[in-house]
Amino acid sequence: MPDLKVVITGTSRGIGYHLAQRFLSEGYGVIGVSRSQAAIKHPEYQQVSADLRDIDQIRSLSAELSRQNICGLINNAGIHGPQVPVEDYPLENWQQVIAVDLTAVFVCAQAIVPHMKQAGYGRIVTIASQAGKEGLANTSAYNAAKAGVIGLMKGLSKELASFGITANCITPSLAETDLLKEMSDDHISGIRAKTLMGRLCTVSEVADMVTWVASPACGYSTGACFDVSGGRAQF
Repeated sequence: MPDLKVVITGTSRGIGYHLAQRFLSEGYGVIGVSRSQAAIKHPEYQQVSADLRDIDQIRSLSAELSRQNICGLINNAGIHGPQVPVEDYPLENWQQVIAVDLTAVFVCAQAIVPHMKQAGYGRIVTIASQAGKEGLANTSAYNAAKAGVIGLMKGLSKELASFGITANCITPSLAETDLLKEMSDDHISGIRAKTLMGRLCTVSEVADMVTWVASPACGYSTGACFDVSGGRAQF
């Protein structure tokens, strides 16, 4: 599979870093998109520096990707934002979260879908969140962005199914990543209490699900949310 490549956003840390390592180990080439250089040394890893808050930078990827054999897009990059009631939520923070967690997913899809259509095959996988399904107090922008990408993938699934392209979401519960630094201890404890298994999910568990959903084996599921929630999600 050396000529097949996946694009993964946010590869410099957390889930994105582990996803890049996993796909490389599965034999894919990986194009990592992030502001910071990922500490990945592999002949099949290509780093593209881009600020996902800058639409022009994302769109400039299209010319680069048109020369690549892209079989998958993994929209992973995300930020959480502050934890405050909606009446106190700063507009600047709202705009930043929506830009990275929702708008960048839309623009990345715009850049890559034409190449997938031409190839007659593609897998688009977006890391959403249980917050996008159930909503959490004091995280209005994050809730809205993650609910938005779920809706975006469902709509894309209807546009792209006839082209051999699937569009799905992964909806993990809170994972053990650097994103925890943006959250209060009470917030983390509250989410852990909702989880039947009594713990946060690991990046390896998220990577297991993403790798399968992005593979040819997951060919008859599109427009779906694949939970990695330890029992938190029951539907």
